[in-house]
Amino acid sequence: MVNIEIDGKTVSVPKGSTIMDGAKEIGIYIPHFCYHKKLSIAANCRMCLVQVEKAPKPLPACATPVMDGMKVYTHSKQAVTAQKGVMEFLLINHPLDCPICDQGGECQLQDLAVGYGSSGSRYQEAKRVVTNKNLGPLISTDMTRCIHCTRCVRFGQEIAGIMELGMAGRGEHSEILSFVGKTVDSELSGNVIDLCPVGALVSKPFRYTARTWELSRRKSISPHCGLGSNLVVQVKQNRVMRVLPRDNEAINECWLSDKDRFAYEGLNSEDRLTRPMIKQNGVWKQCGWQEALEFAANNILMIKEKYGAQGLGALGSAHSTTEELYLLQKLMREYGSGNIDHRLRQSDFSADKQLHGIPWLGTSIAEISEQKSILIVGSTLRKDHPLIAQRIRQAVKKGMALNVINPVDDDLLTKVSNKVIAAPDMIARTLAGVLKEVSAAKGIEYPHELKEILSSIQDEETSQTKAIALSLIENTPAAVYLGNLVQHHPDYTKIHILSNAIAEVSGAAFGVLGEAANSVGAYMAGAIPDLTGLSAAVGLYTGAPAGLNAAQMLGGTVENKCRGFILMNVEPEFDTYNAQQAMNTMKASDFVVSLSIYKGNVHEYADVMLPITPFTETSGTFVNTEGLAQSFNGVVSPLGEARPAWKVLRVLANLLSLNGFEYETVEQVRDDIFLTDVDLDKYLSNSIRGSVLDFGVHQEGIIQRIGEIPIYQADPIVRRADSLQETHDANSIKAWLASSLMRTLDVKSGDEIRIIQGEEAIKLEAACDDRLPANCVRLPGAHPKTYALGALFGAVTIEKI
Repeated sequence: MVNIEIDGKTVSVPKGSTIMDGAKEIGIYIPHFCYHKKLSIAANCRMCLVQVEKAPKPLPACATPVMDGMKVYTHSKQAVTAQKGVMEFLLINHPLDCPICDQGGECQLQDLAVGYGSSGSRYQEAKRVVTNKNLGPLISTDMTRCIHCTRCVRFGQEIAGIMELGMAGRGEHSEILSFVGKTVDSELSGNVIDLCPVGALVSKPFRYTARTWELSRRKSISPHCGLGSNLVVQVKQNRVMRVLPRDNEAINECWLSDKDRFAYEGLNSEDRLTRPMIKQNGVWKQCGWQEALEFAANNILMIKEKYGAQGLGALGSAHSTTEELYLLQKLMREYGSGNIDHRLRQSDFSADKQLHGIPWLGTSIAEISEQKSILIVGSTLRKDHPLIAQRIRQAVKKGMALNVINPVDDDLLTKVSNKVIAAPDMIARTLAGVLKEVSAAKGIEYPHELKEILSSIQDEETSQTKAIALSLIENTPAAVYLGNLVQHHPDYTKIHILSNAIAEVSGAAFGVLGEAANSVGAYMAGAIPDLTGLSAAVGLYTGAPAGLNAAQMLGGTVENKCRGFILMNVEPEFDTYNAQQAMNTMKASDFVVSLSIYKGNVHEYADVMLPITPFTETSGTFVNTEGLAQSFNGVVSPLGEARPAWKVLRVLANLLSLNGFEYETVEQVRDDIFLTDVDLDKYLSNSIRGSVLDFGVHQEGIIQRIGEIPIYQADPIVRRADSLQETHDANSIKAWLASSLMRTLDVKSGDEIRIIQGEEAIKLEAACDDRLPANCVRLPGAHPKTYALGALFGAVTIEKI
């Protein structure tokens, strides 16, 4: 530690710290523009000039390292004169357009000009003007206001991992530019809006809609990916106007992904369902809540009379709150049916009987940054978990070894130490190769239940996997994480068992990257058909009978199929593993009740539409991927006649004469779930005990589909955020094939092709990606162009048109 004195106050700071660090330690504010705690030091704005004893001139506080006994004066005559001189230079070319600037009221330049600027300008010459740049649908520019702090440039290079902005020119001709003809397309791009200390980069969707002093600021939690980012939701006249990050170093630090930042547009969509509707004689009509709920209850009871309680199934979304999912499963079990599930994009449920807890990340989110080696299995990491990808990127800079086993070879914008790009049906075999190498390197016998299958792996098949095995063993701490792609995979259980074994033998942590905001909370709420492995964990229905899982409900045999459904926050055509099958099942059902935020395509298959509220209009709890429960309150009143889903379920249960639904507040529901004597950590477990009997046969003659979920199609709110739907990520929906497969099919990039799967065919533009495995087509799901197709991982036929 080094002892220094700042403005007469003594402070000890670690060696290598700067004057700025010392000043922050004791609460002394030094004016600055280019400095940011998460970015490298540029020292180019010079606003933080301070006087240092015995130094011949003022020094920048952000870039001057401390020395023992140093005396610093931040408000001396010399320091203030220097700071005022810098401010005068910054204002020479800055336009006098504060009244129409979107940054007005929250502008650092404005604030510091009050303290360090003069009342008039000595500058009489013409001011320079810089042309505005088109950076895409999310960021609006007024580049004449730019003060060249380069925060946006450094953010792209250091945090987002891709340099999309740079500074060209010298002196007065300097300006921030994107590359010729390019927009800013990073999934973290919106953070440059927060970083910009002036009004040069502002939010395009928010621009000119409200002034900062008109907005109320309310805390909330993101309902999108499994991270549980902390939000500040800004509201004007009962309407969400903007979403900003709330600092939480353990979760999202000071950043937000574009999905979390701009998805609020979907909350105000014209597609919002605001009144209950029922279908009578094939015609939809609006009605009151009482009529709609009685109609729903009577038909649900009719299903029970006709087919028994097992004739009814319930599908919930992991983007719903824990309280809503708890009441949905409680309603079903009191009704007499165990047919409840939230894992709608999962296709392999064979591990359910062997589950011994709630699948979770296996480490805290903050601990990802401390790993020395990580193996990611089956994940489009940057798109599924943008801020976890950012943490990994920072860890790699500090020496972490990143290993990937994946069916797609996306650029992770960081150094990847080892990777195996394998066809979907080869992922389990690849993991077995890693396990064999790990066991050999550790001198440990294969796990008993895997001995037979591992002995069938030939040495020549495992040459690529040796480096991954050694990376996990030689670099500790290490972790193995399963991504969204393998959670949807038909061999998920095999992949899970093998990955778990790799982690155990190598001594690494093992976890599952939660797909949605409440993937862990949905288990805690009991929103799964078989509670055997969880009843002790969450204290729910110890003797409850097991029901059908999502795949069985949506695609089981005729005898096994549900005849009625309750859907909560679910759009089957987008949110299921096999959308084609799901829609056929819905349309063939006797009765479907949809608790929905939006109208969407619900009218095609439902009989009752009950308008429920999104996360901003209700209170609730999300349990993020590390098992942290975060509660939040509604920030605006419900739109129209929409009601929180927990209230709708409570009243519906009362109309069905079910016991235990006397809740007055959401806190009472929460208390039922989070029992005071339950230690959640004890029940978070990724352990599945089982054997892998085979890896299946690698089929040479078929074209395998790799069905990812695009970043801006993952949930109903994001799907209706107009600005996000105009981004490069949202518009690059094509059929991606390797050039070898294109030659076989006699197809060229840009050709329109017909893709056939199951009973349906679609037309899509072909595009070339030579990083894909042979005989595979990368074909996104959950999109209006592709949802007519079947399984996300399955065989497809491709024809040239």
